[in-house]
Amino acid sequence: MNVNFYAMLREIAGRKTVALPLRPGATVRDLLDAVIERFPAMRENLFDEHGHLYGHVHVFINGRDAPYLEHALDTRLSEDDAVDLFPAVGGG
Repeated sequence: MNVNFYAMLREIAGRKTVALPLRPGATVRDLLDAVIERFPAMRENLFDEHGHLYGHVHVFINGRDAPYLEHALDTRLSEDDAVDLFPAVGGG
C-alpha cells in the first residue's frame, strides 16, 4: 500500500510516497504500526506516551480523516485506498 507523507514526516521518510506491505484485511491501526516499524523516529510525531494517535495528526483514507470513519482506526483497508499522513502544521 502506498502512503503519502507530508511536512516533517516526509523528511523522516526521506520521500513523499512509500510502499508498505500489508496483509489482506489490515486496518488503519495496522498501517500505522507498519509505518512505525519502518520509520521508528515517527513514533514521537504520531503517538503520545500512551500509544494514542495525537489529535493533531491526520490520517486520511480516500480523503476522509480516519477518526471519523465508521470504524475509526479499526477500519479495514484495501490495496487501492489512497492514504495521506499529515502532522500538525503551524505557521504565522
